[in-house]
Amino acid sequence: MTSAIEHIVFDIGKVLIHYDPNIPFSRLIPDETERKWFFDNICTHDWNIEQDRGRTWEEAEKLLVALHPDRESHIRAFRKHWREMVPYAYPESVKLMERFIDEGRDVTMLTNFAADTFVEAQEIFPFLKRPRGVTVSGEVKLIKPDVAIYELHARTFGLDPSRSLFIDDSQANVDGAKKAGWNAVLFAGPEKLVEDLKRFGLV
Repeated sequence: MTSAIEHIVFDIGKVLIHYDPNIPFSRLIPDETERKWFFDNICTHDWNIEQDRGRTWEEAEKLLVALHPDRESHIRAFRKHWREMVPYAYPESVKLMERFIDEGRDVTMLTNFAADTFVEAQEIFPFLKRPRGVTVSGEVKLIKPDVAIYELHARTFGLDPSRSLFIDDSQANVDGAKKAGWNAVLFAGPEKLVEDLKRFGLV
């Protein structure tokens, strides 16, 4: 069948590249219980997501060090050891993305990412430079699953939402894309992704 999808939009973290803060912190805070407490109470997901929204690491670190001066070294280690948190790419996902590009399909990326660490990610993983373009939350000061970031991406790259397919590992982000009028699938591994792409006639 002929696919109605003209634009394929990839998330990056946990879709194209692995991300896990526990990798460096398992060395820095060996005790699993203490490490979990640190992520639940100090360098939390909500704290980290504000860097994805555009807050600078300097501001972020200053805020936490003021509250937890005794944990300053661990707080600053989050940014310092960031590269260790992205140790490898997902080859099957990357292969699919590059296959679409090589076939001449329109491929872009939409990601929650701090602006500076995204630049580093492109250095580590050159394939991130291959799509036509990318919307980085930390650069545009909007964040998934806010509908506004999907609308901005569509305007920026001239996408017809009804002919766009978004791939993300977060159900909330998938739901956000659907609210913006996009087609969207939840990434749960390469085999499931291939099944979903078949449903849209893309493989």
